[in-house]
Amino acid sequence: MKSIVPVSSVTDKGADPRPALAPDYKKIVLESPVASYTCDKNGFITFFNEAAQELWGRIPDLNKDLWSGSWKLFYTNGTPMLREDSPMAQTVLKGIPLENQLIMIQCPDGSFKHLLIFSKPVFDEDQKITGAHNTLIDISGQVLNEIKQTTLSAIVESSDDAIISKDLSGKITSWNKGAEMIFGFTEEETLGKSITMLIPKERLKEEKHIIQNIKRGKKVDHFETIRKAKDGRLIPISITVSPVKDLRGNIVGASKVARDITARKQAEAEINQQNSNLEILNSIGKSISENLDVQGVMQRVTDATTKLSGASYGAFFYNSYHENGESFKLYTLSGAARESFEKLGMPRHTALFQPTFANKEVVRIDDILLDPRYGKNLPEAGMPAAHLPVRSYLAVPVISKTGEVIGGLLFGHPEPGKFTAFHEDIVINIAAQAAVSLDNSKLFEQVKTLSDRKDEFIALASHELKTPLTTIKGYLQVLAKKDKDSLSELFITKSLNQVNKLNNLVDDLLNMSRIESGKMEFNLEVFDISELLREIAETFLYSHTSHTVLLKMDEYPVLVNCDRPRIEQAVINLLSNAIKYSPGADKVYIGLNIQDSMARVSIRDEGTGLTAEQQRQVFTRFYRAENTKGISGLGLGLYLTRQIIENHDGEVGVKSKYGQGSEFFFTLPLQKNSNSRNPRKSRS
Repeated sequence: MKSIVPVSSVTDKGADPRPALAPDYKKIVLESPVASYTCDKNGFITFFNEAAQELWGRIPDLNKDLWSGSWKLFYTNGTPMLREDSPMAQTVLKGIPLENQLIMIQCPDGSFKHLLIFSKPVFDEDQKITGAHNTLIDISGQVLNEIKQTTLSAIVESSDDAIISKDLSGKITSWNKGAEMIFGFTEEETLGKSITMLIPKERLKEEKHIIQNIKRGKKVDHFETIRKAKDGRLIPISITVSPVKDLRGNIVGASKVARDITARKQAEAEINQQNSNLEILNSIGKSISENLDVQGVMQRVTDATTKLSGASYGAFFYNSYHENGESFKLYTLSGAARESFEKLGMPRHTALFQPTFANKEVVRIDDILLDPRYGKNLPEAGMPAAHLPVRSYLAVPVISKTGEVIGGLLFGHPEPGKFTAFHEDIVINIAAQAAVSLDNSKLFEQVKTLSDRKDEFIALASHELKTPLTTIKGYLQVLAKKDKDSLSELFITKSLNQVNKLNNLVDDLLNMSRIESGKMEFNLEVFDISELLREIAETFLYSHTSHTVLLKMDEYPVLVNCDRPRIEQAVINLLSNAIKYSPGADKVYIGLNIQDSMARVSIRDEGTGLTAEQQRQVFTRFYRAENTKGISGLGLGLYLTRQIIENHDGEVGVKSKYGQGSEFFFTLPLQKNSNSRNPRKSRS
C-alpha cells in the first residue's frame, strides 16, 4: 500500500524542519512523476514523493533512513556503494551540487535499476547547510537499450556475414566489415550508392521483387542467388531481407544479411561429383564384366575414365606392330572428334610415350610444356599446329594378366594442374578391370571362332554323310524286295534300322547347325494340330510296338499357323524320348487342350523321371543325363524341339519326379479368328 508523507509531518522535536511550500507547489511535487526526496544535514530522509516510493520499491522510514531510500546502492560497474558515498551524502558533506550522477540500485524484489541523480544542497539564511534534495530519473530502459544497441553493433561489426541496410529506393545506408570482406567494397565506397552495384545485370529483376515484398512487410528468407564482388567475381550467397520500421511502425527500409555459401556449394558439388563417380564406377564395373565385345568395353572405359578424371578428352591407344617397328593405333576416343587425332598421324615411342607403353609406368604431368621430355622429337619442335590444346597430361598403361602392355589410356586438359593422385588411382583401378575384361574378350573371340568352325564342320560333315547314307539305304531297300533267306532278311532289316538311326542323327546335327547359323527356314501354314497328333500316334502304333500311345483330347479342330513338318518333328522327338526313357512301361500319353489362346500339347511317360538339376539342363545342347548310359542319342532332340517351338512364339517345359516319369509339354499360338473351341476341362 502506497504511503504519502504529508508536508505537515513533524520531527521528533515536534517542529517541521522542512521549509513550508505553497499549496500549489506542494501538490505539484507530491504528484510529480519525477522521483524526489529530501534529507537533513545529518542525512536522515525528511521527505519523499510517491514517484520516489515506486522507484525504490519500498517505503523508507522518515528521520531514520540515511541518505537514500533505496534498499541497496551500487556503482555502475556493479560494485556495492556505501550510503555515505552516495551523491546525496557527497552534496551535503561537501556543500556542492552534483548533477548527472549515474548509480545503480537494487529493489527488495531483486530487480536492478539505473538512476540518473541530480542532487542540490539547501542553505539557510546564514548560508549554512540544512540538508539537500534529490531528483531521481529512472534510465534503466535507456541503459538497456544502449547495451542492446552496443551489443548488436558489436555483433554486426564482428559478423562474417554481410549485414547491410538500405532505404526503399535501394540506396545503401549501412555496411559492416563482413560485407567488406565478402564483396571487397569499403563502407566509404558503398554508402549512398544503389544496392544494384552488387547485382549482376541478368539478376536485376530480383531486387525489384525483394523491394516489393519489403514494402508489403514480407520477409525474404534464405534466398539463394548470385552477387558480384568488386573484382568482378560472382559469389553464391544466401540472403535474408527484413523490413525496417520507424517509431510509428512505418516501413522505411530493409536490412539484409548475406552469407557467402561458396564453400557449401563447393561441398555440395563435391558430394554430387562423388555420387556421380560411384554411379559411374558401379556402372563401368558391371558393364565391362558382362560385356565381351572388345570395342564396346574400351569405349565404355574411355568414356568413364575421361569423365571421372575431369579431362577435356581421353583416348585409348592399342599396341600394334608394324613392319617399320612398334607403334600405336587409335582404338577409342572420348571428348573430341576422331578427325582431331587422325590428322596428327600415328604416335611414336617418344620419350613421353615410352614410359607408358614400354616400361608400364603411369605418367602424370601438371604442365607438359615445362616437362623436359616434351617437344624433343623431330620433325616437331613442340606441339604440332593441329594438336588439341594440352597442358595437363595423364597416361596409364593397360596391362594384361600375362604382363603384356595391351595399350594405354591417355588424357589431356588445356589448363595446367588438373589431374591429381586421386584421378590417377581411379584410372589405374579401371584400367586393371579393363585388362581382365579384354583378356576375357579375346578368349571369348577365340572360343567363338572355334565354335563357328565347329558349326561349319558339322554342317559340312552332315551334308557329306547324307549322300552315302542315302545310297546305302537305297541299296538295302532294293535288296529287301528280292527273294532271300531268313538270315539275309534279318540282316537287311537290322541294317535298315541302323541306317535310319544314322540318318536321324545326321538330320539332328544338320538342323542344329542351321539353327545356330540362323539358316533354318520355317514355312507357315494353317493346319489342325489335333489331326497331326492322331496321325503321329497311328504311325507309332506300328513302328514302336513296345508301347501303346494313348490320346487324351476332345473331338474338335485346333488350328495353328506353323511349319507343319517342324512341329511334327518336335512331337516325334518328345514321343520317341518318352518311349526310349520308359523301358519298364508300356504306355505313353499325348494330351491337347487350349489355355489362354494357346494350344498346349503334352507327352507323358511312366519312366525313370528327372532330378531337379536334370530338369534345369535337359533342353541344353548335347546334354545327356547320367542315368542314360546304353541309350543311343546325341542329346540334340530336346534342344532342337525347344528351338522349333520358340521360333513359333511358343514355350516348352517339363514336369517330372525322379523315378515316377516325366511330362514334356509345349504351347503354340492359336490361329487368329479360328473356330477352335475351349475344352470343357483340361484332361492332359
